[in-house]
Amino acid sequence: MISVSIRSKVYGDKPVLGQIDFDVARGETLALVGPSGIGKSTLLRILAGIDQKFDGTIKSSVSQAIVFQEPTLLLWRSVLDNLLIPHPDLSVEDARASLERVGLAGKDTLFPGQLSLGQQRRLSLARAFAGAPDVLIMDEPFVSLDQKTAESMLRLTESLIATHKPATVFVTHDAREAERLADRVLTLEASPSGAQLLQ
Repeated sequence: MISVSIRSKVYGDKPVLGQIDFDVARGETLALVGPSGIGKSTLLRILAGIDQKFDGTIKSSVSQAIVFQEPTLLLWRSVLDNLLIPHPDLSVEDARASLERVGLAGKDTLFPGQLSLGQQRRLSLARAFAGAPDVLIMDEPFVSLDQKTAESMLRLTESLIATHKPATVFVTHDAREAERLADRVLTLEASPSGAQLLQ
């Protein structure tokens, strides 16, 4: 579902990413780890098609969803609208069922600002999975959550991935998260030509 062959990515004259090659199959979950500032989020932005200024090729399904560090919700629209706007073919009943699956039943008329951070992250996950994506990209989706909320989110994400079986790539600084969710873990390390995968 995902095939990555990056030769280089630069910002100005600064190399950020060097040679990076990997594939992710449907139903497989891949964790990307490495020190802060190494280029993990840049790599995810390339995978998602947000950053197209790089040398290389990315082959990925058109049907993909992205979960950022911040929930990136429409604060002026209701919880229900945040699901329906990006998925216009989704029925209200199915949207409410999606909310129920992530523990947000009965909160469809609230606004994101009325939710806790953990609930906003749940809404972000519900929005990502509502379209049954073939590819899921997540950038530290559990960062800054307390231990209890992070554990709840991990269980929820495990369940959603097991049900929908997308090809999943996620970035984390937490070895426990990588071990828990990932089938494979790839480590980025610094090099003069930009970050590369540790062999």
